[in-house]
Amino acid sequence: MAGTVLEIKVAEDETVEVGTVVAIVGDAAAAGGSSDDAPEAPAQEEAPKTEAPKQEAPKEEPKAEEPKAEAPKEDAPKEDAPKEESASLPDTSGIYVTPLVRKLAAEHAVDLSSVSGSGVGGRIRKQDVLEAAKPAAAPASEPAAQQSAPAAPHEVSELRGTTEKMSRLRKVISVRMVEALQTMAQLTTVVEVDVTKVAKLRAAKKDEFQASTGQKLTYLPFFAKAAVEALQQFPKLNARIEDDQIVYPAGENLAIAVDTPRGLLTPVIKDAGDLDIAGFAGGINDLAARTRDNKVGPDELSGGTFTLTNTGSAGALFDTPIVPVPNVAILGVGTIVKRPVVVSGPEGDAIAIRSMVYLAISYDHRLVDGADAGRYLSAVKRRLEEGAFEADLGL
Repeated sequence: MAGTVLEIKVAEDETVEVGTVVAIVGDAAAAGGSSDDAPEAPAQEEAPKTEAPKQEAPKEEPKAEEPKAEAPKEDAPKEDAPKEESASLPDTSGIYVTPLVRKLAAEHAVDLSSVSGSGVGGRIRKQDVLEAAKPAAAPASEPAAQQSAPAAPHEVSELRGTTEKMSRLRKVISVRMVEALQTMAQLTTVVEVDVTKVAKLRAAKKDEFQASTGQKLTYLPFFAKAAVEALQQFPKLNARIEDDQIVYPAGENLAIAVDTPRGLLTPVIKDAGDLDIAGFAGGINDLAARTRDNKVGPDELSGGTFTLTNTGSAGALFDTPIVPVPNVAILGVGTIVKRPVVVSGPEGDAIAIRSMVYLAISYDHRLVDGADAGRYLSAVKRRLEEGAFEADLGL
C-alpha cells in the first residue's frame, strides 16, 4: 500500500473546493500510470484545506487512507492512523477537525461547536481545544466551594427536656384567657391601611422629636392616637358589660400589651384621650420599660377600657387577639411592609410602592356588631392614611 507523491497540485494554506485533486500519489517508476489512482488521492489529502467535508464518503476509498505526505497540515501529525483520519472527516457541526484535535476535545470534554478556530480559514487547532478546556474544568470545583461553609449553629434552649411549675402570673393569664373565651362571643375584623404618609413624617421628624422630647419616635404612638380618637366617636368599643347594663366610661384608658420574660402584661395609660403623639410616646416607652423591669404597681395594671397590642413587633402580618375581660375590644397592629399596590389619582390608577399594615380588631359580639367594628376601623384607617399628625408631635 506504499506510494510516492508524484505531484502536489495545491499550495500550502490554499483553500480549495471539495473534490479538488490536491496531490497525485503512485509508483515513481510509472509516473505516467493509470489515472485511476488520481481520484483516490483527494479523499485523503483534501482534509487540510476543506471547510465543509460533509459530502465525502471516506469509507468507500480505503486506498486513499494510506498516504502520510500531508506536509501542509499543521494539526495532523504523520503518525496519525490514515483510516481514523478518513473516518473523522464527516462532522455534523460543519466544522472540520483533524483526528488529533477531535480526540483531544473528547478527552477534555470540549464541545467543538463552541470553539473558535485560530487556524487558516477558522480551522480549529489543538491549541484552541486546550485553551477551551481550561474554563471547562472550573465548574467541577464549584459544588465543593458552595458546600464548604456550614450553616451557623442555632442556639438550643435549656428548657428542652425539662419540667417546671407554672408561675403565679402564668396561672392568672391562663385563667383570664379561658374566661374571656368562655364569657364572650368573640370574632375578628381586619382592614388594610396605607401608612406611607405616617412613615414619611416619622422619618423626617424622628431626630428632631428625640432631641426635643428625649423619646424615640416609633410607629405605635401614631396608632394609639388614631385608635383613641376613634373610640371617642364610637364609644361602644370602649364600653363594658355589667350584668344587663352597658357602661360607657367618661374617658379612654388605653391598655398596652407588653411582652415580658414573665409573660404578657397590659399596663394602662390613663386618660389617653387627652394625649398627643409626644404624650403617647412618653407614656408607652415609660410603661413598657418599667413593666419589663417589674417596677409597675397594681393600679397601673388595671382600669383599662380598650387594649392595643403590637403583634407586628414579632413580624406578624396580623393576629386575632383575644379580648381581655372586662373590655369588649382589642386592636392588633401588624408589621409594616413596603410592597406594590394600586393607587388611584387624578390621572387614573397606577402601581406604587407603599408602606402597608393590617389592623385587626377582635370584639365581643354580645355588644359590638360587625358594622360597629367596621365603622370604627374605617375611622382609624382614614386618620392614619391622612397622616396629618405633625401638629400632634409637640414640637
